[in-house]
Amino acid sequence: MTVVVDPLQVSRFLQSYDAAATQKGIKLSIGFDFNEYVSITGALPTKKRTEPCFRPDRSIIKSGEGYWMLGLDRSNEVALVEAARLYDLSHSNFAEHLESLNAFYTDPAKHAHPQDRCTCTSPSARKISGRVAYHGDFWLRKDFRRQGVPKMMAAVLRGVSFSMWAPDFVCGLAERWMLDKGVLAQYGHTHHEPGGALLHLVEENIVEEDLIVWMTGDELRSLVYRRDTDLDQLP
Repeated sequence: MTVVVDPLQVSRFLQSYDAAATQKGIKLSIGFDFNEYVSITGALPTKKRTEPCFRPDRSIIKSGEGYWMLGLDRSNEVALVEAARLYDLSHSNFAEHLESLNAFYTDPAKHAHPQDRCTCTSPSARKISGRVAYHGDFWLRKDFRRQGVPKMMAAVLRGVSFSMWAPDFVCGLAERWMLDKGVLAQYGHTHHEPGGALLHLVEENIVEEDLIVWMTGDELRSLVYRRDTDLDQLP
């Protein structure tokens, strides 16, 4: 089903958070060349290696099916990065997508290590299907933390994903410590559930037990179209 997006309402939503980021001294921009993204993120000394699903050497992202966001401080130094891509899971679901390793590699037979594995026990992950926007690779420089910036980052990514794709779901994976330390709450995730991914990617040096976080398409639309924002609650 084709979903009509109100560009004016999306513009208002994005402008409010973009202006809030500017007040914090962050200039946001969107990019589509993931080779450029990997070059940027690879130069960040405190950031983990970019997820394979956002690296062209491991995962092909077709034109119009992925983008990334960059935030620069007043000195034009990188303050934040994050990325998003669209998965067509019309004949599958997010749990199957994870367990097949197709969520990480375009061609698992070619790029996955023989010992790579992913187990998903989340019941909700098997209900996430259709046009699924995956958000990930979040990184925020330490001096910008505890200022409400994660909420801005998540809001802008959701607004852009809605405007580009109007997905059936928005989802991501998060390590348990993010819930325990209140980081998930800062990003404003609507739902979370354990068992998202018991993940071991050998060559990526990834061994994680992740929660799944998600928002439905209707919840995303309501978020973008509502008249108020959470900006008055930011530090």
